[in-house]
Amino acid sequence: MRILVTGHLGYLGSVLTPILLDLGHSVFGIDSELFKRCSFSTPKVDVPSLKRDIRDVQPEDLYGFDAVIHLASLSNDPLGDLNPRATYEINYTAAVRLASLAKYAEVPRFIMSSSVAVYGTSIKRFLNESSPTQPQTTFALAKRRAEIDISRLAGDAFTPVFLRKPTLYGLSPYHRTDSVINNLVAWATDKGICYLKTDGTSWRPVMHVEDAARAFVAAVTAGTHVVHDQVFNVCRTEDNYTVLSLAERILGLIPESHIEFAQGAQRDMRSYRVEGSKIAGLTGWQPRWTLDEGIMQLHHAYRERGIRIEEYEGARFKRVAFVKQLIATDRLDGSLRWSARQAAAAET
Repeated sequence: MRILVTGHLGYLGSVLTPILLDLGHSVFGIDSELFKRCSFSTPKVDVPSLKRDIRDVQPEDLYGFDAVIHLASLSNDPLGDLNPRATYEINYTAAVRLASLAKYAEVPRFIMSSSVAVYGTSIKRFLNESSPTQPQTTFALAKRRAEIDISRLAGDAFTPVFLRKPTLYGLSPYHRTDSVINNLVAWATDKGICYLKTDGTSWRPVMHVEDAARAFVAAVTAGTHVVHDQVFNVCRTEDNYTVLSLAERILGLIPESHIEFAQGAQRDMRSYRVEGSKIAGLTGWQPRWTLDEGIMQLHHAYRERGIRIEEYEGARFKRVAFVKQLIATDRLDGSLRWSARQAAAAET
C-alpha cells in the first residue's frame, strides 16, 4: 500500500514508519519537524517527506494514497493547555480539514490517532467504546470533537477509523519522558527513586509504543467491513494500572530504588480503566510486549546512555518544555508556527 503518515518524526510515528517499511508498504511523511532536534537514538525513518505544518496541507499533497495515518498533533494535556487556541486549530480543525481533503482526494481510508483521554474520568470499572466520554482538558476535548466531525465524513468510498491510544511507554528514536512509565524508570535508573508527582491513585491503561504502532498497521490492512467508521480502544483490558502500582512494579525490577512523592502531590482527576476486547478482533494484531519487558528495555537503554535526570526532565525529552524553549527563543510564534526568524535561519 501507499501510505501517508503525518507526524512521522514523532514518538509514535518514528516507530510506526519502519514497521510499515519492513512490511513492504510505501511510506510518505508529512511533519512540521517541530521535535526533530529531540532524537534519543538514530532514527530509521528515511522516507520521502514534506516539511509542513498540518494546518497547511493542500489537496495535491494527498492524491494517490491508499491510506492516511494521522498522528500529527499536540500530544498531551500539558502541551494542549499551553495554547488552547492553537490546540483546537491543530488537534481539531486541522484534523477535520485533513480528513475532508483526504476524502476529496479519494483516499479510501483515514486512520485518526485519538486518545483514551476523551473518557476523562469515570467511576465505572471498565469503559468500552460505547461508554460516555467526559473530556477534562483542551487536548481531550479537541480529540473528541475531531472524532465526531470526521465520523460524519464516512461513506461508501471513505472509511475513517479512530484509534484511542492509552498511555504509551517504551523506547522511540524521538523519545519522550513526559509519559508516566518512561519518566518513572528514568528517575529510578538515575536517582534510585520512583518519583511520583501525584498521589498515585489514578488509573491508566498502558501499552508499549511498538504494540500501538502495530495496531495502526492492523487498522490500515483490516477489511473495510471490520473497521469502517469504528472506534477502537488500543489496549489490553489487563493492562490498566494505578500510577502507584506502576511504581511498585518498577521497584520489583529495579530493587535499588524506592518511592518518593513530590511535595504537595495530589490526586489526578483524570482516572479511567479501559476495556480492550474490541481491538482484539482486528486481524493480525496482538500485543507482543509485557510491562516488565518494557520497563527493563527502558532501564537498560537509560543506563547504557548515562543521561542524567536533569536532562530527562528538561526540554530535550519533555514536549511542553521544548515548545516553551522554542517560544522563548523566538523560533515559534504565538500560534505555534515556525517564526519568520526561524524560517529565514533554515533557508540560510
